[in-house]
Amino acid sequence: QVHLVESGGGLVQAGGSLKLSCAASGRTYSSNTMGWFRQAPGKEREFVAAISWSGSNTGYEDSVKGRFTISRDNAKNTVLLQMNSLKPEDTAVYYCAAKTAGSWYGIQLQRNYAYWGQGTQVTVSS
Repeated sequence: QVHLVESGGGLVQAGGSLKLSCAASGRTYSSNTMGWFRQAPGKEREFVAAISWSGSNTGYEDSVKGRFTISRDNAKNTVLLQMNSLKPEDTAVYYCAAKTAGSWYGIQLQRNYAYWGQGTQVTVSS
């Protein structure tokens, strides 16, 4: 099995920054694309960002593009999400996930991710 553990969440004022980390352990495919999703109160979980194994491909939800940056350090088995210029609407539980297949296609679809972390709470105050 693959274990994913998020960390770095917390409370921050609007306009501030947070950096989330996702530590992976266990069996992981070298071709795994990694993604970040989030779920705000009363809303469905949505795609935030994804990154290919090599890091050469990245994708973002339109609302976070230009503010969030996804990266990975395969030597440390970690995936990072740098979040800048945070807004109250960014408040959510953030989850990291490992994609089932190595293909870049379908990065926004939750069903294409086989493993999920427990989530970390991000709260942005006004």
